[in-house]
Amino acid sequence: MTSVSVAGVDIGRDFFDVGLEPSGRVFREPSTVKGVEAVVRRLLKAGVTRVVLESIGGYGARLVRALADAGLSVGVVDPKRIAALRIAEGKRAKTDRLDARLIARFALIMTDAARPVPSPKAFEIKALSTRRRQLVEMAAMEKTRLKQSLDEAVAQSCRDMIALLTAERVRVEQALEALLMTMEGQRRRNLLQSIPGVGPAVSLTLLADMPELGALDRKAAASLAGLAPHPDSSGTRIGQAHISGGRPCVRAALYMAAISAVRSDQGFKREYQALRASGKPAKVALVAIARRLVVAANAILKAQQPWTKPA
Repeated sequence: MTSVSVAGVDIGRDFFDVGLEPSGRVFREPSTVKGVEAVVRRLLKAGVTRVVLESIGGYGARLVRALADAGLSVGVVDPKRIAALRIAEGKRAKTDRLDARLIARFALIMTDAARPVPSPKAFEIKALSTRRRQLVEMAAMEKTRLKQSLDEAVAQSCRDMIALLTAERVRVEQALEALLMTMEGQRRRNLLQSIPGVGPAVSLTLLADMPELGALDRKAAASLAGLAPHPDSSGTRIGQAHISGGRPCVRAALYMAAISAVRSDQGFKREYQALRASGKPAKVALVAIARRLVVAANAILKAQQPWTKPA
């Protein structure tokens, strides 16, 4: 066991299956508080320094926090990257134990998989931001049902539910703002809102769901927001570049901000019109403006200076 240096964890609703490399050993613990403690204890005893998990929702959040608190390097990676390794190895069989060993091999090969784990406060902010979006989406569905309702009793039920969801959204937003609005958070929010099109809701989304802003380069900021174009060319074929990946909630917020920003002469109206005049479709031009917004947000937070329109 002393030769073990990395581990991979297959996250399940009921169990954590943990693979160790280079020994190839696998063990299982329940996905409970005691199970998390047991996993951390066994990994430390085995001499593990780096752990990789798949990004599959909230089942592994407690374990990620515990691993980071224990001083282990943790990587939460896109499941597609793990699946790509399975294909590259030419394997088809899939069980929890085999997946744990596969993730451990990934951890051994991909030494850059580990990333800094957010603080407990950042986890709480992220959870509240997610809950806010859920409430907004549920209220939107109820509004659609209200428009389609022909029965007054059903319509009133929809109105009552919309009011309830709206009140809960306000409560969650207040809790979220209270967490974010430290002295540093208030200053960052003011800087973000100096950018045309970025209002209270968009700045709140950026602070909650993209806390890395200000510590990235321009390309990384655009990629993390899901606004970086990815080329698709081969040989003599020149394909269209498409955006993909990133954080959908951030991309959606910046797209809405772009719609507002292109309406103002003090914002990005001139740039948008230039893109349209060059033949870019409206949606492509708006995505380009959204990309400029996130690059600008990253730059002003890095420089700690409000936005000014380029000459």
